[in-house]
Amino acid sequence: MKDIIILGIESSCDDTSAAVIKNGELLSNVTASQAVHESYGGVVPELASRAHEQNIVPVVDQALKKAGVAKEELSAIAFTRGPGLMGSLLVGVSFAKGFARSLGIPMIDVNHLQGHVLAHFIQEPDTKKEMPKYPFLCLLVSGGNSQIVLVKAYNEMEVIGQTIDDAAGEAIDKCSKVMGLGYPGGPIIDRLARQGNPKAFVFSKPNIAGYDYSFSGLKTSFLYFLRDRLKENPDFIEQNQEDLAASLESTIVDILMKKLRLAAKELSIKEVAVAGGVSANTGLRNAFLDHARRYKWNVYIPKFGYTTDNAAMIAITGYYKFMDNDFCTIDKPAYSRVSIG
Repeated sequence: MKDIIILGIESSCDDTSAAVIKNGELLSNVTASQAVHESYGGVVPELASRAHEQNIVPVVDQALKKAGVAKEELSAIAFTRGPGLMGSLLVGVSFAKGFARSLGIPMIDVNHLQGHVLAHFIQEPDTKKEMPKYPFLCLLVSGGNSQIVLVKAYNEMEVIGQTIDDAAGEAIDKCSKVMGLGYPGGPIIDRLARQGNPKAFVFSKPNIAGYDYSFSGLKTSFLYFLRDRLKENPDFIEQNQEDLAASLESTIVDILMKKLRLAAKELSIKEVAVAGGVSANTGLRNAFLDHARRYKWNVYIPKFGYTTDNAAMIAITGYYKFMDNDFCTIDKPAYSRVSIG
């Protein structure tokens, strides 16, 4: 039987990534990040797309070399079609189309959010990782998304709860910015929170029906709290950085886990996963392990390398779609917004 070798390409935001998967096993995963955005306090779309143009060819070249695969051996090219920044997506989509056409092989379009969920199915050489069993719940949390996804199959996913305003990662970044800690805020807040008291301060928690989330109220509560304390003590933030970070993190994790517990209970599901950039947060990971003990959940937490945007998750999704002969035509455009379903 001929080997199935998939090249995955990810360029939805500010990371240019390429990965190679052979018969469902990851051979390489190369990512070029963009530090240029840090001084702006967020991703600048125009700068991101220009950096993708510079990075895409060397990143793909490295991925193929690390995998020990010649381009002529590729079975198909999987690429992120959306959602994401349009300029960034166009670089990856255009490259994938040109490369696939030059090799005469099919293209596979991948939903970026679906890729995050399927990161749990990436298998590495000489290891056998346990994968979620269908159906399972996946808490998908990042700078742009906070969703509870009911996963019935690799190609059958339903968003049963989502944020009605800010995403969890967005709230963390904005609160970090208010504290003057820089961007991206997630790793900074995580590091400080490990040294702080999570019960030091109390912030607003939303009361939203069903499985949906809201984080704008928490962000406003945090802002007003700091404003009032700074009037009394101009050095309040500097003197309480660790406790502020720990209390903020604890509040966000509580909000996330409360709705996830409700969904797991009402749907009678014990298979529960977490994905997306915020799944790298230590407090959230610890909460998942705690819930595994308390509620007898089977939990699935991705390796740190698969939490942020990466091409391995695109390649594994492409592999499953290849097995189903689910290809796309060359006229398919990129899309900036789309649901996971």
